Amino acid sequence: MLTTLLLALSVAANPVLVDRSPVTLPIARRTNFTSVHNLLRHDQTRAKFLKAKGAAKAAGLPLQQDAVINEQVDNQVVTYVAAVGVGSPATTFNLLIDTGSSNTWVGAGTPYKKTSTSVQTSNKVSVTYGSGSFSGTEFTDTVTIASGLVIPKQSIGVASTSQGFQGVDGILGIGPVDLTLDTLSPATNSLIPTVTDNLFANGVISANEIGISFNPTTVEDNENGEITWGGTDPSKFTGSISFIPLTTTSPANEFWGINQSVRYGSSTSILTTTAGIVDTGTTLVLLATNGFTKYKSATKATSDAATGLLKLTSANFAALQSLFFTAGGSTFELTANAQIWPRALNTDIGGVAGNIYLIVADLGSNSGEGLDFINGFTFLERFYSVFDTANKRVGFATTPFTTSTVN
Repeated sequence: MLTTLLLALSVAANPVLVDRSPVTLPIARRTNFTSVHNLLRHDQTRAKFLKAKGAAKAAGLPLQQDAVINEQVDNQVVTYVAAVGVGSPATTFNLLIDTGSSNTWVGAGTPYKKTSTSVQTSNKVSVTYGSGSFSGTEFTDTVTIASGLVIPKQSIGVASTSQGFQGVDGILGIGPVDLTLDTLSPATNSLIPTVTDNLFANGVISANEIGISFNPTTVEDNENGEITWGGTDPSKFTGSISFIPLTTTSPANEFWGINQSVRYGSSTSILTTTAGIVDTGTTLVLLATNGFTKYKSATKATSDAATGLLKLTSANFAALQSLFFTAGGSTFELTANAQIWPRALNTDIGGVAGNIYLIVADLGSNSGEGLDFINGFTFLERFYSVFDTANKRVGFATTPFTTSTVN
């Protein structure tokens, strides 16, 4: 839900476009080797936190963080990062791309350097995530997204403390702007315009939308994606983009939430139409426990103690059918190959080389709670995705990797 609160004057920005719109920025996949056994635990903890945060926001209540985070996850396992410049001259920060949060902040790794463009505001800033947190001070500064695309006076958080972000310098938040509410102090009722908001509001980009391309990979660290502000990159997808209206169901409607159903093979219903979210900060495809149980039974998979994931025998993999996601009148197919973790990366998640692990996992709660699935980037790696703020919708398109065999 969009609030009616005014954006804080102290975080207004004045973007300047030198060359073109839309603008594309490469993004790279990174593996955090200190957290290889945390893959499922990280995603489930994040899911639990997002549900609680969304429910609290919908009710107009503060999030009781201590009641939510009962299990600490040290770091995110697999992330997508972009190199973003802050200041003038710019310091380059590798920032995690996150559609599930909206604050942009730096300082978890590479230290922030004050320059002539750095202005400290009167606000402190603090955000808690399912897999970590940061707190620090709000600055406005020049942010360089790509060559020729510079945003003066963009609000950023500069971390004095952070937890759970080893291997990255912070977050580039591209979720709905409402998620920034209550992150400033004392200006708790102020929203912080996101990078995307500022680019569009000042006419730098012609559409308030972003397109994201992730390509499946079998190597640990790889520049295999891109994010485009102000439009899409037609070279990255085939056919047309199918758009899905954002859900009105709480708490999924606080994020990039949609309604979808899930089917295994030609006739096995896994989840009837229900609300969930699309999230780049989640690695796996998470399904409500009752749907996950049906999927496990249909695939004849067994639980793997080492990774927490489902595991298939070679014979059951040969019989694995496609998983279909229907949303907005369109159906999106995860083939058998698209449902498995890249076998070349098995040891990176604590698995055994040659085993067959599935990327569909348990959300940790039954359906009916308003956030019953998360399409993480193992889903998004098979489709081009569009996050359209102005029209309140999410779009998917097929890519050359939708049905390819890369695992």
